[in-house]
Amino acid sequence: MKKELQLVFTGLLMVLCLSAKGQTGTISGKISVAGKPLELVNVGIPGTAYGAVSDSQGQFTIENIPFGTYDLGVSIIGYSRQTVKVTLSAAQANLTINFNLKESTNSLEQVVVTGTRTAKKITNSPVIVDIINSAVLENTQSVSLSEGLKYQPGLRVETNCQTCNYTQLRMNGLKGGYSQILINSRPIFSPLTGLYGMEQVPANMIERIEVVRGGGSALYGAGAVGGTVNVITKAPENGAFDFGYTHQNIKGANEHILSGNTTLLTENENAGATFFINKRKRDWWDANGDNFSEVPALENSSFGTTLFFRPSENQKIDVNISSLNEYRYGGEMVKEKPHLAKQSEERNHNVIVGNIDHTLKFNEGKSSLLSYAAYQNTTRTHYTGVRPELGDEDVTEKDVREHLEKPPYGTSDNTTWQGGIQLNHNFDNFPLGSNVVTIGGEYIEDDIEDVIEPFDYKIDQKTKNFGTFLQSDWEIGKKLNLLSGLRLDNHNLVEQPLIASPRFSLLYKPLANTQLRATWGTGFRAPQLFDSDIHITAAGGELSRVQLAQNLKHERSNSFSGSINYDLPTERYVWGFTLGGFHTKLRNAFVTEALPVDRSSNFGRVFEKRNSKEGAIVQGVTVEFRVNYDEKVQFDAGMTFQTSEFDSPENQGSDELDPKKEFIRTPNQYGFGTLTFTPNERWNIAANVSYTGPMLLIHLAGAPELAKDVYLRSETFTELGLRASYTLPVRNIGSGIELFGGVKNLTNAFQNDFDTTKNRDSNYAYGPALPRTVFFGIRIKSL
Repeated sequence: MKKELQLVFTGLLMVLCLSAKGQTGTISGKISVAGKPLELVNVGIPGTAYGAVSDSQGQFTIENIPFGTYDLGVSIIGYSRQTVKVTLSAAQANLTINFNLKESTNSLEQVVVTGTRTAKKITNSPVIVDIINSAVLENTQSVSLSEGLKYQPGLRVETNCQTCNYTQLRMNGLKGGYSQILINSRPIFSPLTGLYGMEQVPANMIERIEVVRGGGSALYGAGAVGGTVNVITKAPENGAFDFGYTHQNIKGANEHILSGNTTLLTENENAGATFFINKRKRDWWDANGDNFSEVPALENSSFGTTLFFRPSENQKIDVNISSLNEYRYGGEMVKEKPHLAKQSEERNHNVIVGNIDHTLKFNEGKSSLLSYAAYQNTTRTHYTGVRPELGDEDVTEKDVREHLEKPPYGTSDNTTWQGGIQLNHNFDNFPLGSNVVTIGGEYIEDDIEDVIEPFDYKIDQKTKNFGTFLQSDWEIGKKLNLLSGLRLDNHNLVEQPLIASPRFSLLYKPLANTQLRATWGTGFRAPQLFDSDIHITAAGGELSRVQLAQNLKHERSNSFSGSINYDLPTERYVWGFTLGGFHTKLRNAFVTEALPVDRSSNFGRVFEKRNSKEGAIVQGVTVEFRVNYDEKVQFDAGMTFQTSEFDSPENQGSDELDPKKEFIRTPNQYGFGTLTFTPNERWNIAANVSYTGPMLLIHLAGAPELAKDVYLRSETFTELGLRASYTLPVRNIGSGIELFGGVKNLTNAFQNDFDTTKNRDSNYAYGPALPRTVFFGIRIKSL
């Protein structure tokens, strides 16, 4: 009997086992990024022990999962977490689920190239590199480069002209000429391009922006005293597309933006191309009812392509070509030719930019040789004028007749080209660690001719610079990295035959999630015309321009910076902070001094660029905090506190006012904040804030509002922006339809004391570029 019972129990146990086995299933699949397999990715069902890790082919398998409905999630630091709902049943006991991951918007694993001229993980870079990626540009509704740059510590974009609204970037308190803007690591953003180019580069052309503040990027050019901004254009990575329309309303002025991106790849992925197109049209807008615009009319057309080809496994050729065309008009809002308006500025720009890079890897991948060439050409026609009228001071009938017969239209032609070679070699058995040595040389030439024949005005300037550079990127164990470099430049406008610009950066990792950095570097600026110096503007009913002093010397800089960076990554969140400081000493600093008014000249006001009596010091601290929870909530904020002063008082634009030590147009506090909430794959809600503290200003007399030149201090400005989007997936074609809308500058923080009439001081413009702006749009994009 006992034996029979034993047989019965054994049979029942076998039935139960078979029954249990029939009530479980298997989930398998592949994890990839841009079509390439990704290993060591955690895949599992939260709250259970069911999980796996992907192998070298990206494959994973999870077995013996009881029937039911679960949330299957994948996670790995550096990529967005993804979750899908799955159901295992008798009808579907074996599921295949594939994941295509995207880089996290707050990734600690991102690779940057700007800090060292070589690819390096951001946490291993001895020079701190900040990133503004395409997601930030999208969430802040930035339509151009100029709008997106303010969302990093130490960066501020300012509008400098009430009539034409040209912009310049200030980094660490230093104005535009102290910063270097690169396109795909090439310095082809010329002084003329710098006047309007930041607004001509559309956001959908940009993959990411890498920012190096301070003089730690001297290997790109010694002129990068304030820092370097490297605009990386979109590259062909996967077969994606994105087409959209945006409408913006600027207090009644309409703006229409059409944009498109698409990518093509060969089947074996050894060649590909991505294309972008952007069409933008904006009405003019008058802030104070005097029929003179404060926001100019714009019409932009841009298109371009990025191509790559791999002739072999160890070679790659990259080609980038873009065409940027812009029409811009500001001033009296009349439907007449510009010279018939009482005061106006008109610009027609045609810009071609491009570069080609060839990379060859050899010596079993330890060495690489990069040869490159880049080109930029800008042609423009332009008009800047104040129409003389009988009754104006010192105006005769002859003046009126000459203006109508020979209006002051001008032409500009600016060509920049660069060629260079760079050799990298990795000494993996270097003492105490490894060392990547970089050596190279490059030549850059910029030729600008700007002519206004009726004014007998001509700029014909050619700059030539040949530079060589040597860098050692020495990893000393796992915690210490010493980056040392030297650049030698020969510049045709500098008497000194060879200018040395050394730089040293030290990275120390006392803890796994902490980086301490310190950087010292020097640089110089040649005595040439820079961006805003080329701008001719109206002030007090007269035109003004800038000229160079006869004995102008080159400017030297000595920069120190340091920072502590901490980030704590976990499976669900990343949070961290950065605390940094900077100190830059300028010798022979450039200042712009007002010369006595010459009534016989076509230019009533002339300003001369000369060297300061002594020097200047710009110093301060930056604080940044960031948190990313489960790729659903992300918050970034940064604040800069600084001072910018000459060693002794300087005349900075008015011969009627007492000299000042304080830099004009330079606030001592400014900052930003961005917040995004993505509860699921359909909804995205974003908010941003930008703060600009008070700054010293000069207001030149001439308009009815002002009888004499004065110093003023601006109010503070706090801009708040909101954006919400909803994406409707269209699974059968692998795409989605996104509807979005929101408002920029919700607080309407905008200048309220503009000059009126044709005698206004056009340079008396400060604060945010746009008043409150409402927008909405639609996009069709790949998922």
